[in-house]
Amino acid sequence: MSVLAVAEHRRGELRDVSLELLTAGRELADSLDGDLHTAVIGGDVEAFGERLNREGVDAVHTVDAGEEFNHDVYTQVVSQLAEDLDPAVLLVPNTVNGLDYAPAVASRLDRPLVTDAVALDAGDGLTVTRELYGSKVETTIDVHAEQAAVTLRPSEWPAAEGVGDATVEAVDATVDESAVRSTVTGFEEVGGGDVDITDADVLVSVGRGIEEEENLDMIFDLADALGATVSGSRPLIDNGWLAKDRQVGQSGQVVTPDVYIAIGISGAVQHVAGMKGSDTIVAINTDPNAPIFDIADYGIQDDLFDVVPALIEEFGG
Repeated sequence: MSVLAVAEHRRGELRDVSLELLTAGRELADSLDGDLHTAVIGGDVEAFGERLNREGVDAVHTVDAGEEFNHDVYTQVVSQLAEDLDPAVLLVPNTVNGLDYAPAVASRLDRPLVTDAVALDAGDGLTVTRELYGSKVETTIDVHAEQAAVTLRPSEWPAAEGVGDATVEAVDATVDESAVRSTVTGFEEVGGGDVDITDADVLVSVGRGIEEEENLDMIFDLADALGATVSGSRPLIDNGWLAKDRQVGQSGQVVTPDVYIAIGISGAVQHVAGMKGSDTIVAINTDPNAPIFDIADYGIQDDLFDVVPALIEEFGG
């Protein structure tokens, strides 16, 4: 019984979640004693196919069908791939695009769909773990079907590594152009569009502990000293102190930088959901009981108004 993981790309870049799907897919395939297939639709399929050829992948299927995501195209192509490969589990990213077409595909294939999975187990039938109420509660769902579709939350699995020896196959899928009723004509950045915090290696993230908007100047000074990007928690975005594209958290962006410095952030579950996949987490907070310290690799219990200037002096040269 095989597993099929559908990769995602945007504006010429393969998204990290595509490689995370391969890790989850390989674990599932091992449990099912089956093969792991992955597919990429549209864009630079040759380059994407090479990147998806990681250890543990048995076959890569490329479909040359347009440059950007299109609901009607993806629905048709993914349905055809699933019908041809007949996977036990179809894995799709739990992203804006994935949640756009996954329900339509599941409906066409008459498969149950479980969204926003944070863990999977196929030891004795498929079991999917989800988080509810702002990640305060975990629930497990037993899928009573031989075949299912599941969307996976980004950053919950590590990216697949290594170079594989998968079969890379160009698939000539049939797309009914009369059923394609929309097309991408361009992209428009929101919230200023000055940064992409999901691509940053180091993030200096600030919360309500900064107290006043004018105090943000020293946060940007620290980011400059570290060669970092500034991000923030939802209260600052709601106040209009930072643009929406800088928000980290469940209602913002999911980030996985090498270093995440949380300044004046308590660590509410909604925020943690967006940054817990960071390689190294540094927390600065006066409250020794702040939840952020529970996940931090390094913690500084002190006043940010003393710590941040000291860091700027240390790293600012």
